[in-house]
Amino acid sequence: MLERLITELKRMSTRRRLLVLAGLAALAAGMVMIVSRGSAAQAVGSTRLLPIYSVERDQKMVALSFDAAWGNEDTQTLIDILGKYDVKVTFFVVGQWVDKYPESVKALHDAGHEVMNHSNDHAHFNTLSADQIAENLNACADKIEAITGVRPTLFRPPYGEYNDTVIAAVRSLGVEPIQWDVDSLDWKDLSAGEIYSRVTGKVRPGSIVLFHNAAKHTPEALEDILKYLIAEGYDIVPISELILRGDYTIDVTGRQFPADAG
Repeated sequence: MLERLITELKRMSTRRRLLVLAGLAALAAGMVMIVSRGSAAQAVGSTRLLPIYSVERDQKMVALSFDAAWGNEDTQTLIDILGKYDVKVTFFVVGQWVDKYPESVKALHDAGHEVMNHSNDHAHFNTLSADQIAENLNACADKIEAITGVRPTLFRPPYGEYNDTVIAAVRSLGVEPIQWDVDSLDWKDLSAGEIYSRVTGKVRPGSIVLFHNAAKHTPEALEDILKYLIAEGYDIVPISELILRGDYTIDVTGRQFPADAG
């Protein structure tokens, strides 16, 4: 077919040949555009489900969070520091940690902090089915509720790992999956000064900050971070008070917006 087209083109006048070639070029460009649009539509249609990383807030609000999965060396120290500044935060606790340290779970709740779900056994949730995820979350929630009298409404995936199955399964339980947009990296045993610089350099209105309850230098860094945030006019609130309720949207960065924003 190509040879026949070349033969026919040779028989044409130069002007006619140019018109035909221009038409073929336009046709090829149109086909490329159609393919490109199809790819874009597929990309839009395959957007993954996201947890909340941060929240769009006009006010200077920020939430601090602490994951508790392994040790318990500093929990009471953290409670004391937070109490000194009358700050309430969110602790995400693993069910097995609850089994080991029920008195700390009660102390957190009695101090006015949120005690939320961090899974029952710190499993890799990307490997679990929806039923397994529900079973795991409910097992941890039962343990927390038995001590505090309050059932968790927030969940942080272990290792920060998630996929569409995880997010859909969690939300089907009426629980909101939560990540963070400011990582203190305290688990890497950074110095107190490095933790302070990371947090204060990245925090903004609507941020969710990640710490750990048993990281080496977190208590040392926490007081200066609290002083900075308070001096900068931030209202430090638990995550349940930071996130938006009702209709909302989440952009590609995981930032939560009111549904009518923009």
